[in-house]
Amino acid sequence: MPELSVVVIAQDSEQRAVLQVLVDGTSVARVVHTCTSYPVVVTDPVLRRVQSAAPQVVLVDVPTDNYTLALRAIELIHQEVRDAVIFAVGSMSQPQVIVSAMRSGAREFIERPTTTTDLLEAFVRLTAAQRKVDREGPRGKVFTVVNAKGGSGATTTAVNLALALHSAHGNVALVDIAPLGHAALHMNLKPQFTVADAIRNLHRLDSSLLESFMTRHSGGLQLLAGANTPLVVEPATAEFARLFDLLVGHFRYVVVDASTRVDATTRLVCNLSETVLLVAHADVASLWSANRIQQYLGETGGRERVRLVLNRFRKIAGFSESDAEAAAGAKLLWKIPNQYFAVSGAIDRGVPLMQQAYSEMGRSFAGLAAALTENDIEVKRKAWSLFKTV
Repeated sequence: MPELSVVVIAQDSEQRAVLQVLVDGTSVARVVHTCTSYPVVVTDPVLRRVQSAAPQVVLVDVPTDNYTLALRAIELIHQEVRDAVIFAVGSMSQPQVIVSAMRSGAREFIERPTTTTDLLEAFVRLTAAQRKVDREGPRGKVFTVVNAKGGSGATTTAVNLALALHSAHGNVALVDIAPLGHAALHMNLKPQFTVADAIRNLHRLDSSLLESFMTRHSGGLQLLAGANTPLVVEPATAEFARLFDLLVGHFRYVVVDASTRVDATTRLVCNLSETVLLVAHADVASLWSANRIQQYLGETGGRERVRLVLNRFRKIAGFSESDAEAAAGAKLLWKIPNQYFAVSGAIDRGVPLMQQAYSEMGRSFAGLAAALTENDIEVKRKAWSLFKTV
C-alpha cells in the first residue's frame, strides 16, 4: 500500500500528539503537517498551510464540548482542498454531530479515543475505493473465504475456488492466513516458506522475492502457505496491508483462506476484498454464527461484500433459501452439494475436487468461480478445460 500523506488538525495538544503517533504507527501513512487551530474563513492562514502540505487525508479532531469550529473547518477544507479526503475523529455518542460532519464533507467518522487499527482500517478502505476508479493499470481482485464456525468448509472452498479460477484465467494466488494453515495439506504440498516469511522480508519484498516464498501446485496455482505451528507473535495488520498491496499488483486473482480466523487482520483483508465468502451449513448453529461474523466484519463498512455460501447443501422441508439469508444476515451467493465422503477422501489423498474429472463438486466450484467473475471485463471468459465437452 502506498504511503498516504496526512495533515492533523486538533486544538488539544495531547490529542494532536496522540493522533500523530497513531497515524505514523499504521506504517501506511505519515503526518506531514499538524495544525493547532481550525480554519474559519477562506482566507485563514491555517487553510493555506493545509493546501501547501498537499495531503491525501486530513484528520480533523471534533471535540465533544465545542464541535462548531471543527464542523466549519471540515466544510472549508472540503470546499478548498478538493484533492484531500477528510476523516473526522470524535465521539460516537453524538449522532447529530456525526451526521453534520458527514454532510459537511467528512468521508469517515472515527471513534474517539482512536486506535491504530481504527485508522489503518480507514486508510485501507480509502485506498481500496481509490483503486476501483484508478484506470492507470489493472490490479488483482481479492476473494476471502471465512468459516461461519469450525468445520464449515472454508479451506475446501478456498482451495477449489482458487484452482477453478486458475484453470479459467491463470495467474492466481492462494493465500492461507488461518491460525494453523491446512491449504497445503489439501493439495499435498510441502511448502518451505509461509506467509510469516514473506512478512518478515517486507522491507525488500518485490514480485520475484514474493514468488520465491510461494509453492507452485502442479496445475500452476501458487500458494503462500499458512503457519505450520501456532505463531507466538502475529504480524501486525499494517504488515498484512502492505503484503496484499503487493499481491494484487502481481496476481489477477488472490483467494484468501481465513478459515476460522476472526480478528482485526481478517477484517482488514475482508475490507480489501471484492467479495467475502462466508461458508456455513444450513443448520441453526452455523447460521447463527454466520450472522455474528458478518456483523463483526461489517462494523467497519463493506457489509455488502459479504455473501453466504451454503456448504453440504440439501433441501430441507419448510426451510427456504430466504430463511437462510434472513438467519445469516447475508445474501446467498452459492450452494455446494452435500458430498461428504468425496470431500473427505479428496482431503485425505491431497487431490482437490477440481482435479477430479467430471466431478459434480468440481462443477460446483467452477460455477462459483464463474459467478464471481461474470462481470469482470479484464478476463477472457473461457470454459474450464475439463468441462468443455459438457
